[in-house]
Amino acid sequence: MARPKENAFSRALERLSYQATKATGTSLAFMLAVSAVVIWLLTGPIFNYSDTWQLVINTGTTIITFLMVFLIQRAQNKDALAIHLKLNEIVAAMEGASNRLIDVEDLSEAEIQALRKYYRRLIELARQDDVLTNTHSIEEAASRHGTKYKRRAG
Repeated sequence: MARPKENAFSRALERLSYQATKATGTSLAFMLAVSAVVIWLLTGPIFNYSDTWQLVINTGTTIITFLMVFLIQRAQNKDALAIHLKLNEIVAAMEGASNRLIDVEDLSEAEIQALRKYYRRLIELARQDDVLTNTHSIEEAASRHGTKYKRRAG
């Protein structure tokens, strides 16, 4: 599949973001952060626990936190989008699956709650069924459920 054209800055930023996310999620990165805090603590008596000494750690951690928030969010956005696309492909490919769920993440919160109520009804119908995997949609479940009870009553 051909990749859409991106500008060089965007590609470089994506590579940098990927490498930084990969590097900061390691045990080594954690140990370096712990070491920096320990060194800062050990230098406290040297600098008489001054305001400047405290400002060093506060400024450093604030800057790192600020940058990491955007870095992590970018990585999570990309991962979430990839997962949504994979799930959309599965829903689209499965016979009997409801296409209502394709791009469900783009619905409003009220629409998602309405779908949740809809699928809760499916759960209620499925609980009345002996085999949970027999139903694919509320319409099918209601139809099968009604058919079963008509047979039992007749």
